[in-house]
Amino acid sequence: MTIDSQAGSTNDETDDPVVFEAMVTPYRSLSPGGLRVLIGFVCGVSLCTTTLFWWLGAWPIAGFNGAEILLAVLLLRLHAKSSRRCELLMLSGAALRILRIDSDGRSTELSLRPGWLNVRLQERPGRVPGLYLSAHGQHVEVAASLGEPEKRDLAEALSAALHRLKNPVFDNPQLRPEMPQAFPV
Repeated sequence: MTIDSQAGSTNDETDDPVVFEAMVTPYRSLSPGGLRVLIGFVCGVSLCTTTLFWWLGAWPIAGFNGAEILLAVLLLRLHAKSSRRCELLMLSGAALRILRIDSDGRSTELSLRPGWLNVRLQERPGRVPGLYLSAHGQHVEVAASLGEPEKRDLAEALSAALHRLKNPVFDNPQLRPEMPQAFPV
């Protein structure tokens, strides 16, 4: 998960600057090369055990072992494919845009108004808490693939960005205490 706060970029829909941007991706520790090595290792071990059982006369094991290997390879490939999912959260003055890209590359987008937007962590006993965004009756769960510490960090960063957006600080040089007055009274 990466969290970037970029004040200079602009939103495609409007000309409002993006004040907060976070890309949420599921953590995968296995690279494509590592996946090939793992599948090769599993197939090699399976071939050795199948050959041993075949020589011992238990030839029906070969069919079950082949089906088991096919299932294991299929599940490993599905797991690797699911790592392509991501969520992009972009907050600007006009909207919080949630862009979701699934493992097949299809994208969906949802937009929430930041004026009434609330960030809420819902505690679930024995499970990772859920991170929900709600505005005007819409409740959306985001960052479902993150662990508890990352989800808490994202909730804190998004809440802080919303607070800065809703409560701007205006700097008036004339009201600064360290500035001497031009015309003493």
